[in-house]
Amino acid sequence: MTTSAPPAATLTPERLRAWAWHKQGLDGSLQGKTSGEVLDHAGWARSVGGANPYLTLFARAGISREQADRDVKALRIHELPTARGCTYVLGQSDYPWALQIGRDAAIAPFKVLARLGVDRAEITLLEDQVEHVLQESSEPMDPKQLRDVLGDSVRSLGEEGKKKGASTTLPTALGLLQADGRIRRVPINGRLDQQRYAYTGWGLQPSGMDDDGARRLLIERYLRWTGGATLKQSQWFTGFTVTQSKAALAAVGAVEVPTTTGDVLWMLPADVDRLAGFEEPGDEQIQLLAGTDSLVLHRRNSADMFDDEDKGKKVLDTTLALQADLPDHPILDRGRIIGLWQYDPGKERIAAWTFDKPTPAVSKRIAEVETWIREELGDFRSFSLDSPASRQVRIDALDEAAGR
Repeated sequence: MTTSAPPAATLTPERLRAWAWHKQGLDGSLQGKTSGEVLDHAGWARSVGGANPYLTLFARAGISREQADRDVKALRIHELPTARGCTYVLGQSDYPWALQIGRDAAIAPFKVLARLGVDRAEITLLEDQVEHVLQESSEPMDPKQLRDVLGDSVRSLGEEGKKKGASTTLPTALGLLQADGRIRRVPINGRLDQQRYAYTGWGLQPSGMDDDGARRLLIERYLRWTGGATLKQSQWFTGFTVTQSKAALAAVGAVEVPTTTGDVLWMLPADVDRLAGFEEPGDEQIQLLAGTDSLVLHRRNSADMFDDEDKGKKVLDTTLALQADLPDHPILDRGRIIGLWQYDPGKERIAAWTFDKPTPAVSKRIAEVETWIREELGDFRSFSLDSPASRQVRIDALDEAAGR
């Protein structure tokens, strides 16, 4: 099949925003899909003890928190360390090779331990002991329970270790075991929007592919999720070197597509053909997303999502389009950021600021997400240490910008 890229003059920021929106399934095309199908189509959901995974599934397919939690319990979806060692919620079919992608990040802490006098044999022995204890346990065990059972097998690394972020040998052993699929980490209360975990035995079978194959698969998925990305954007997400990235791009047959902005996007051939015939939606499609949603985070390009007249907008003297990461959660229409929001649990409401007067569709969606958060989540945390008190200044600033 011959692939002919659309003329660069047609690939305007507006068109590319709408294309990415469509590729992410935010146009309603994923309604009725399962959690695993959503994550396969739109990409892994970043999890840092915040509520983003829940909103990822709700925004695209209307999936409730209770259903998402059931899917986690049934291992249909799971939170695992993968690209760059970061944790994402992903679908079942991706577990083995996604863990393989994150293996180097799990090994990295051992370099610190080696400088503290810990040899590899000691960690290997500890891994075996942890795995044995978890296999013998009828319930998952948290790190404190494991330390109590393992006793002197877990070595304290003293003040020097604390300074280097390694107070004991246990976290490194747990990380290596998890990267191998020999154990897995489970949320203590079954919810994804917190960071209290226990561990249980697993025994996941390896992917059966070499590292080049795993990298090729991640690049293919990444380009499919995003609809196209620059080399730099792909490297930020994957953590691959330039050599590894170019080899993976070549392996999937990715092609370079120039745009009006001067950026050159790497795209899958099938997407190049689809983009040539893509029609931008004419009607509003409003979504409230997390600041770590895959639409925003996978390419870390929120500045591209502002219209030119909105790029100078500020909150608390922060120019929004100049930030690598948004300070608040975005309100979007077909890929364009039209406002920001935070949840105020004390008043059980969303504090929202739209750059223009909200349309009925915007107000309706804000009300729907507000009700969902209030009834299903109770709060909407960005990350594990986020709290109502810590975000109050952001809530007040959005209210002030909105003229409340």
